[in-house]
Amino acid sequence: MASSLTVQTILDQFLPDEPLDGHRLKVCARLTGCRTARMGGMEMQCDHCKARSVCYYGCRDRHCPQCQGRASQRWSDRQRALLLPVPYFHVVFTLPHTLNGWVQLHPEVLYHCLFRAVWNTLNQFGRNTRHLRGELGMTAVLHTWGQNLSRHVHVHCLIPGGVLTDSGQWHRAKSHYLFPVRALSRRFRGRMVSLLRVSANAGELHRVTNSGEIDGVLNGLMQQEWVVYTRHCLNQADTVVDYLARYTHRIAISNGRLLSMEGDRISFRYRDYRDQGRLKTQWLEGHEFVRRFLMHILPKGFMRIRHFGYLSNRTRRQKLDVIRHCLLKPSQPETNRVSQEPHRCWPCPRCDGGLVRMVRQIPRFRIAAVPTG
Repeated sequence: MASSLTVQTILDQFLPDEPLDGHRLKVCARLTGCRTARMGGMEMQCDHCKARSVCYYGCRDRHCPQCQGRASQRWSDRQRALLLPVPYFHVVFTLPHTLNGWVQLHPEVLYHCLFRAVWNTLNQFGRNTRHLRGELGMTAVLHTWGQNLSRHVHVHCLIPGGVLTDSGQWHRAKSHYLFPVRALSRRFRGRMVSLLRVSANAGELHRVTNSGEIDGVLNGLMQQEWVVYTRHCLNQADTVVDYLARYTHRIAISNGRLLSMEGDRISFRYRDYRDQGRLKTQWLEGHEFVRRFLMHILPKGFMRIRHFGYLSNRTRRQKLDVIRHCLLKPSQPETNRVSQEPHRCWPCPRCDGGLVRMVRQIPRFRIAAVPTG
């Protein structure tokens, strides 16, 4: 069973009987229909042996483990033109598990506050650190899961090692770490708690109904140490893109981590970072596996990859040209479009001597609505 076990087959078998909200229902429908007749496809024919085959389309949903490999490659190709010839730093900001209940009730509010708190923290350090004193650039990616599919909300940040000053000069980072972790942690904690208080006063946390809970939780969080983690800097441009792409299009669990299904129990591989990163096996009941997977479906329209500072979409091209001029490196054209051939073809897997071409489109299979009443 292990070779054919996928998230798609697990969702098909263990989706809960109670109705899901409309957004999760649509996501699950796309994932279970991915690369099946429900998505439509193409009928293909080899121009040499004349063998015919059918290729069904993917759903292209950002939560789908079958579609993220190609999406990651396309994203990487676009990002190569944005790289700077400088070291890059990887910083991870983690939300305390105390806030997991609020994330369940108000995910959009907590996620927006998290992005704002992270950028405010790094931006203040970039502008106030003595040897920098300028604007940082940052690409940030939201992850909501741990290796065992539990809720573990954190933001991965990839930051070029330097700032662009107001006078148009480039000041590079001079150390092997960007900023002191302990100072980052305390600034991040204070900013996040402040933003949550503002959201609560504005009525945005209205589902938190227990009397005094908001003040009690936020006061308690200010007494805790928050986790900020930094990793080594990267120097090679291609390594930077590949490194970041692993995080931008990662989903809660990939099909490659699934091991087996025995009855109603599913096993998958995970890495236990509390035990020196050792690989271990987790067993979950099928319905519990699906419940945990559904926790990590993002709110509709929410952007989990964001660019800040001189990497922000609005001013990126202009500011990167200024930085490259300072570094004496020529500008590179941004490639926003991926060229596509009008008549795509592939080597035939049967005869190895011909090319497989599309002969007709297969329309999507739509299930007719059941009349009510």
